[in-house]
Amino acid sequence: MSKAMQAKARWIAPLMVAGMALSGCVSIGGGKSPAQLYTLTSDAKAPQGTQAAFKPADTLVVAEPDTDRGLATARMTVQVSPTSIAYMKDAFWVERPARLLRNLLAEDLRATGKRPVTLDEDGVGATRLDGRLLAMGYDAKSHSAVIRYDAVLHHANGEVTMRRFEVSEPDVSPNGGDLAQALNRAANTLAGQVAEWVG
Repeated sequence: MSKAMQAKARWIAPLMVAGMALSGCVSIGGGKSPAQLYTLTSDAKAPQGTQAAFKPADTLVVAEPDTDRGLATARMTVQVSPTSIAYMKDAFWVERPARLLRNLLAEDLRATGKRPVTLDEDGVGATRLDGRLLAMGYDAKSHSAVIRYDAVLHHANGEVTMRRFEVSEPDVSPNGGDLAQALNRAANTLAGQVAEWVG
């Protein structure tokens, strides 16, 4: 082998090893995808058409709730015990639970027609709804779907009010499809309660 070929082999080999190591961690195009993804859909639909002109100060801004790292994933969570969680096999949301809840809350609040509603990316309004999503998954002990949300409402006058909302659906089978349907019902109930509180 010539010296040029030997030199080329010396820098190609490490690249091949690095590529093989990376392929074990990342799937590019050919990996197995979930059979289906789940989402939340609002029972309350905002009316079609253009809203009347409004002042930015009249806007209600709905922010994506904070979560801990266990919920900062598209996988469906299972509360195994008070101190441990797991993930349900082959059960994935279409995006993070906190973002799904934010979108559903915004749609429910728009449907009331009481004020313009925007998402947190759209700017800052006079009133802001944010908070923390504490649970959105399957509780193994009670065999139920549970969603728990600490809402924080920042009023235009600087006042802050807080309230915890929790809804559960009992007798849920431990599989992604049944859990998604149960959580969708629970989330819609919770969104209605939040809309009434905010209104």
